[in-house]
Amino acid sequence: MQKIALLYEASQAVLSTLDLDEVLRQILAIAREHFDLRNVLIFLVDSEKNELWVRSQIGCDVDSEKMRVPLGCGITGAAALVKKPVYVPDVSKEPNYIKSFEKTRSEVAIPMIVRGEVIGILDCQSENLDHFNPEIIGLLQLFATQASMALQNARLYSLERRRTSQLEAIAAIAQQTTAVLDIEQLLGKVCPLIRQSFHVAHVSVLLKDGEDLILRAQSGELTPRASLGNRFRCCDGDWGKSLAGGETLIQNDVHEADIYHETRSRLGIPLISFGQTFGVLVLHSDAPGAFQSTDVPPLESVADICATAIQNANYVERVKQLAYRDGLTGIFNRRFFELRMSEELERAKRYSAGMAIIMVDIDRFKNLNDEFGHMLGDEVLRQVSSILHDQLRKFDVVCRYGGEEFAVLLSQTNPQHAVGVAQKLRGLVENWQFPGLPRSVTISAGVATYPENGIERDGLMKAADASLYAAKQAGRNRVMLAPGEKKEADKEKKGKSSKKAHAQGNG
Repeated sequence: MQKIALLYEASQAVLSTLDLDEVLRQILAIAREHFDLRNVLIFLVDSEKNELWVRSQIGCDVDSEKMRVPLGCGITGAAALVKKPVYVPDVSKEPNYIKSFEKTRSEVAIPMIVRGEVIGILDCQSENLDHFNPEIIGLLQLFATQASMALQNARLYSLERRRTSQLEAIAAIAQQTTAVLDIEQLLGKVCPLIRQSFHVAHVSVLLKDGEDLILRAQSGELTPRASLGNRFRCCDGDWGKSLAGGETLIQNDVHEADIYHETRSRLGIPLISFGQTFGVLVLHSDAPGAFQSTDVPPLESVADICATAIQNANYVERVKQLAYRDGLTGIFNRRFFELRMSEELERAKRYSAGMAIIMVDIDRFKNLNDEFGHMLGDEVLRQVSSILHDQLRKFDVVCRYGGEEFAVLLSQTNPQHAVGVAQKLRGLVENWQFPGLPRSVTISAGVATYPENGIERDGLMKAADASLYAAKQAGRNRVMLAPGEKKEADKEKKGKSSKKAHAQGNG
């Protein structure tokens, strides 16, 4: 009776908390203290894999957390299958015994049952032969019943808290996606938020570009094997399988590293909105068996939110591109040029780098229109814009500034290089064979550079325009570089000195 009373008090202590780890700790401590045991383990049932895994233990000197036992195998697996205690008084004589600890001599596995379903096994091991008599097994069974209820309550409470946390995370992610329409900012905010909310080691987003997937965003603590911008074939890798099937893919036993060296588990969710697939959201863990089917619904909700936000961001980007594109030539327009010029000036000032503007004008374009018609004139504009665009570096910008005038923005450029680029463009246009034109087309160009011709946008544009006008006045089909501010100041100073000397001489 005394033992039953003590066991009852201990059971009440176990039932008094809803923290899962605390419940497990108390179950183990009570079992060890009241029954004089060396090793006590709590196995939980993994119904997806039909096996038991060690959730918590006490007294074990090996990494028991990696121990997994198929249902029906060994003492614990047999107890789970028959839903009754299984006792082996001498483990050395049991042919189905799965050896885990050297000093174990007798072992009893007590199923933990809630509403007829086995949720786990209380596995008790002793260094003594035949340590467990029927009375002890009966008391352990009684205790396991109380412990099962405590464990189930704690699991339900933990699950509810997790669901609440996930719903809060989904709401926060939805709020972020509606507030941000730039895709880089969007992914930069969402990836860390998903990682923190769902407690994973790393989150990455790969977006489709033709037949490739591009790593566009990532957040986490794993060691990357690929950097942002790296491309992967859509049909390659496990994310490719997820993409092809349009279904979430869980891999809990990853042997080959993909984007990160330490990946051992991976969950890939296609980003689909209104039937269009944009890419895949991938969650990574450095622990095997990290993802369960219960993780899928909330994460698919997150993926749906992200996919819709990506679609909206792409739409906004397309609208922007249309607003910044010239309808006739397809190159950028004056509005975009002025925006990029302001950005480039800030960058040049920050890093003490050079930059240049080239203003280009097609010579005698009005005469060409009058003589050959506007349709041919439009074709000349298209082909000249194509020549300019194709000859520049990817990070340089060419725009149709207005009419037959073009503006070119060169980054990280000195005056000599800018003049060289302008001369190259002039020569290409002059030697280009324009279909339907019996004569050549030429351009004039004016070059202004930062900081030689100004440190603000208006000053640079004024210097480039003046140089273009000078090139026109000098006979067209030529390039003129704006004089530097220092040279102009010296010239003005010299002019004033000359006038002063002349006045003194006359005096």
